[in-house]
Amino acid sequence: MTVHFRREIEKLKKRLLALGAEVEEIVIMAVKSLQNKDLKIAERVKERDLGVDQLEVDIEEECLKILALHQPVAIDLRYVIAIMKMNNDLERIGDLSLNIAYRSAELAEIKNIQIPQEIFLLARKSKEMLTHSLDALINMDVKLALHVCQADDEVDDLHKEMYKQTRKNILANSSELDSQIRLLEISHQLERIADHATNLAEDVIYMVQGRIIRHKSVSSEEIIEASNHEPG
Repeated sequence: MTVHFRREIEKLKKRLLALGAEVEEIVIMAVKSLQNKDLKIAERVKERDLGVDQLEVDIEEECLKILALHQPVAIDLRYVIAIMKMNNDLERIGDLSLNIAYRSAELAEIKNIQIPQEIFLLARKSKEMLTHSLDALINMDVKLALHVCQADDEVDDLHKEMYKQTRKNILANSSELDSQIRLLEISHQLERIADHATNLAEDVIYMVQGRIIRHKSVSSEEIIEASNHEPG
């Protein structure tokens, strides 16, 4: 690998991590807009998502340029392909956060709306998964990436519980139909953020090991095995 190519790869990784940090902040802001019923925060999410969209385009163009000019093979090709996929997942998380902010703005106009604590637990879990996926990318940490994949089941269970609770509330009081549907939509967006965070973690594993683990369950034994193979 040439020195020039290595510099291009390092620059690409830094830009992806900058995108990840920006998306992380947008997720936090979207949840705050729900928690505080703050329309101004929702507007700021919209503005920052436009920046995320542009970063995503810039990173994709950089990846395509590297593929065309350097024609990487083996692990280097795998790395660039994984970055392209991660880039797309991060942009989608930004879009989902914007959807949460929009739904939060609508809920802010409904009087006496009670936000269930399960929503905030779901938000915290999804945000943690995103943070851990980015940490796994920084450190090329397969064990942490596997933990993220395993955590996705817990988020799915929380979303299913929100669905049951929402259905129960609607049957008990049909006048709350609009607010309950919006809450369920937010729950779904958070669950999708966790899915994309899982995709990021899977791509870290692909980068490091060349292994595709999509559509597979992660066992505790696999995490222990990854720990045994850690350097040092």
